[in-house]
Amino acid sequence: MLINFYKLEGTGNDFILLDSRSSGFVPKSRQVVAWCDRRFGIGGDGVLVLLKPSSKSADFKMRILNSDGSEAEMCGNGIRCLARFVFDHKLSEKNALGIETLAGLIKVDNIGGAQFKVAMVRPEFDPQKIPVKSKEPVINRNFKVDGQNFKITCVSMGNPHCVIVVKDVSKIALAQIGPKIERHPMFPKRVNVEFVQVVSRSRLKMRVWERGAGETLACGTGACAALAACSRLGLTSKKARISLPGGDLVIEWDDLCYLTGPARFVYQGWLDAQGK
Repeated sequence: MLINFYKLEGTGNDFILLDSRSSGFVPKSRQVVAWCDRRFGIGGDGVLVLLKPSSKSADFKMRILNSDGSEAEMCGNGIRCLARFVFDHKLSEKNALGIETLAGLIKVDNIGGAQFKVAMVRPEFDPQKIPVKSKEPVINRNFKVDGQNFKITCVSMGNPHCVIVVKDVSKIALAQIGPKIERHPMFPKRVNVEFVQVVSRSRLKMRVWERGAGETLACGTGACAALAACSRLGLTSKKARISLPGGDLVIEWDDLCYLTGPARFVYQGWLDAQGK
């Protein structure tokens, strides 16, 4: 069986999108892994599945499957791509969409052209809600892994994040240290890892190791977690531009976190439903 797919990207975070509103089809892990392979498949950081909402308060439902086949609660770049698809295909007459995710109902506004503003969840520092194995919030705490010492701050943006402030993000061997932090016993559901460089009180540089996807060019929830952590540490204001390898995102923390950035359609095609 062949399935129609769409390829979209948000600041270099690229996704395969399936419109499953009619069929309800959600791919299996092995299919996701095969399709996301950049040599033998389409290539992508994950698969977005557009579904009918199960809640009357939502316009659409989104499921996010990482390139390793695992499922994510929320994806800030992915939800902008899904909104771009909805607007491009005129699936809604609304300018603001309510999208159901595992992290709750998320509102996305088209603010002009390819730019979208997402009302993300409230940053959460409660260790049980992240989750992280600690009795107290993990704020600028000493953390040793692979013989290296870091100061970590843990926060949930509907999914778990470990933020580490460093002097120069370009000097981090992310491919080596990222997976060791992601799967550290301190994080029972694994964790997204953000290395952050403070340029000024309104500008950050960031590299990210995403849970289930590895190093990516951008991470929307990670950018929100980075601002929340740096603001909590007194290093930045509550609004900043986050520069990532794939481009810039603007984050504002006002109770909720607000994420503004682009989303772009790349191409459309057909894929083999069997995967490998």
